[in-house]
Amino acid sequence: MRAAWSPPACTGAVAIVMAGVPVALSLGVPAGTFLGAALGWRTTFSVMTVLAVVLIAWITATVPDFPGQRQGGRIPVPRTLAVPGVAPVLLVTLVFVLAHTVLYTYIAAFLGGVGMGGSVDLVLLAFGVASLASILFTGAHIDRRLRALTIAGTVLVAAAATLLAVAAGTPSLVYAAAVLWGLGWGGAPTLLQTAAADAGGEAADTAQAMLVTLWNAAMAGGGVAGGLLLGLLGPAALPWSVLTLLAPVLAVVLAARTHGFPTRRPDASG
Repeated sequence: MRAAWSPPACTGAVAIVMAGVPVALSLGVPAGTFLGAALGWRTTFSVMTVLAVVLIAWITATVPDFPGQRQGGRIPVPRTLAVPGVAPVLLVTLVFVLAHTVLYTYIAAFLGGVGMGGSVDLVLLAFGVASLASILFTGAHIDRRLRALTIAGTVLVAAAATLLAVAAGTPSLVYAAAVLWGLGWGGAPTLLQTAAADAGGEAADTAQAMLVTLWNAAMAGGGVAGGLLLGLLGPAALPWSVLTLLAPVLAVVLAARTHGFPTRRPDASG
């Protein structure tokens, strides 16, 4: 029987960093698109460079150092994978991010295929606002409802993909799908990062490192897979691919009710 464990103090900070992923993608992309159209891509990249330098300086000046893990203290990857709950969380992360990225990367091509090519920025804005709402709601309820929120997020993204697959010719339904997509996806990074920390226990550091690696691999793989689908079957195939990928995601989350996505978090009180 595993000893009781509470996530390290830095978990909350990591969750905030992970929450920045949907914020950056959902607000940064439409903002960059707008600036690129208004000022040109050279000016836009110059602005991005200046902001990046300012951000690096701010981090250097204000973010405190945390002591590292003692030498030999990090649990190896094979042992971490053997910890109950870690493998399901990592599998859900890989496939969920892959599903999202397949569609998100080529959303402009998809919207162009349904006659909404001029509305990419507005659709992404709707997605972004909904993502921010999802992040706030997730932060307020994750301690007691991690499992329910993960299930709800998966179902909402699947509902959005369904709308895009069968009713993309109706602009109002496309915007509705963008809102559902944002509500389902916005809190996902925080939920998955927290689930990995909870499941990992003493191996939380290794589990989170593996999660970030798989996250980036899924983003790269989503771009490749989406490009292949786009070339072979056209943009209409993209939302159907999301539905296909989300089916095993939901199945794994539902099955991992004891470890991985339990009804109660290990550190929940009361």
